[in-house]
This record gives sequence, C-alpha cells and structure tokens, in this order.
Amino acid sequence: MATTFHGWAARHPGALLEPYEFEPAPLGPHDVEVEITHCGICHSDLHLVDGDWEVDTWPLVPGHEVVGHVVARGSAVSEHAPGDRVGIGWQCGACLACEWCLAGDEPFCPEHRATCVGRPGGFADRIRVDARFAFPLPEGLPAETVGPLMCGGATVWTPLREHGIDATSRVAVVGIGGLGHLAVRFAAALGARVTAISHSADKEDLARELGAREFVLLEEGALRDAGRAFDLVLVTVPVALDWPALARTVRPRGRMAFVGVVPGKVGVPVDALILGNRGIVGSQIAGRARMREMLDFAAREGIAAIVETFPLEEVNVALDRLRRNEVRFRAVLTR
Repeated sequence: MATTFHGWAARHPGALLEPYEFEPAPLGPHDVEVEITHCGICHSDLHLVDGDWEVDTWPLVPGHEVVGHVVARGSAVSEHAPGDRVGIGWQCGACLACEWCLAGDEPFCPEHRATCVGRPGGFADRIRVDARFAFPLPEGLPAETVGPLMCGGATVWTPLREHGIDATSRVAVVGIGGLGHLAVRFAAALGARVTAISHSADKEDLARELGAREFVLLEEGALRDAGRAFDLVLVTVPVALDWPALARTVRPRGRMAFVGVVPGKVGVPVDALILGNRGIVGSQIAGRARMREMLDFAAREGIAAIVETFPLEEVNVALDRLRRNEVRFRAVLTR
C-alpha cells in the first residue's frame, strides 16, 4: 500500500502554493522519516517559488528549516530512535567519501543534495532524508525558534568560527534582519565587540539588546570615522552598498565576508587588499560538525531567532509578507 505525504507546493514558478499529495521516495537504510512540527521560511524558499533560481522539478514543495520527530528509520540508522527531535537544514545528503566530506566540508561535496531541490521539502507533514543530515536538537531550543538556526543560524555561525572570532575580536554585522540579528547574537556570545551597521535608525535599540556595543547608521560619510576597525565585516544584506568604504573598515589580516547574495559586482581597489593582507570571501552553510557545534552553542547561550509563526495553511500569507520585507525577522510555519 502506497504511503502518502501531504504538503503545499507551487505548480509552476511564481504560483501560489496549493495543497499537494505525493508519495515519498522509499525509506533507504540510512534514512529517517520525520513528522514535521515546524518549518522556517528562508529567502531561498522564496527564490525557488518565484522562479529566481532555475529548477526543473515542479510541483515544488519548499522548506529546509525543518523541525520534527523521527517516526521511522532505515536498517542502518543507529543514532536516531522514534520520538527523537531533530532538525534538518539546506543540505540533506552527500557522498561522505570525497576529500571535502572527509575534511568535514560536506557543503562542497560534488554530490551535495539539497533538502527541497529535486525532492519535496519541509512545507509538509513528513519528510524523508539521510539520517546523517538530521541533527539531534539539544534541550532548551524551543521548537518555534530553532528552525531558522538550521539555515540562517548555520550560515552566520560558519564565518564567525572559520575566521576565529573570539573575545579579542571586533566584528561588524551589516544588516539587522533575518541573518543579521542572529549574527549579532552569535558574535556577542563569542565575546566579540560587535558593531551593527544598518540603513534603519529604528534598528539601533534592538541591535544593542541583541549584544551590539556600537551602531552605525549607513548614510553619507558614516563609515569614514570607523577607520580600520574590524577583524570581520559580515555582510548579511542582499543589496548593493559602498563596498570600497566598507573594505576600508577592515583591519590588517581581516576579512569582509558575504553571506547575503548581493547584486552586481563587488568593486574594491586591489591595493586596499594587498596593503594589510585583507581579504574578501564568501561563505555558505555549515558542514555537519559545525552544525552540531552551532546548535550546542545556541542551547548553551540561549540564542534563538526572533520569529513570527503562521499555520501551515497560511503559507501564502507568510510568503507574501516575506516578499514585502514585513517579517521581523524569520517566518516559521507550524502544524
């Protein structure tokens, strides 16, 4: 007898999501089946639904910030048992044998598999994924707020750790939104002196509550007085800014790291990089070890996303509010 899952899917690019029934792939020996209780909505989901990224699998069930409980497992799964609470992020599989996987850099794997590209994602009642990419959720992480950590949290945690941010560091977070508010919380909890940089003056009080020590309002000449102040400038916004001015705020051996996909080119004079061994880098999601580390740290330090929740059947309302940039700061679907 066939198993039927129930989700919400876009039938074609730009379509409203509709109720959708589908048969899942067979439960493999390394897989778990998870009953979903919550799923965050990421801007990547919006890009997929709106057809901004070329995908050829329609209907499309988005969702990759999944929280739920294991209800079945394959024959080779020993870590997870029925009833265990787990989280699933953007990546749901890899070969686990290539040079990148063996180094703990699973996102670079040539056989990288995404949770909601080419397979149904988390806007559904259940999902089946490789158990090795379903992460045990520590106690103390509320179900309503932990979903955004599986993508947004992992995305900002990775560059903070890879660039050695600690209590001796000075970090600038550009943009206090879905990614930026988590970046401020993580950087401050690591002990760094954090400066929040934003176009919105009304974000200052919140940024300081999140842990920022300074606030810079992005206006003409605002960065001039910063000097070469920061070991890491973490860009979380998807808009073009004055990149040469931001680059001038990076200290020698520092980095400007992009986690937001900005339009156009990032034009920075080469001598600004050569003098001081400065660098411009990109950063993506976390590998499995980083993911576990991030979740443990968040639980220990009480770090959570600021969210608005929506019933799953109101997914189109949530997506529309996200399009209009009205969600503060992450939308989460509940069942």
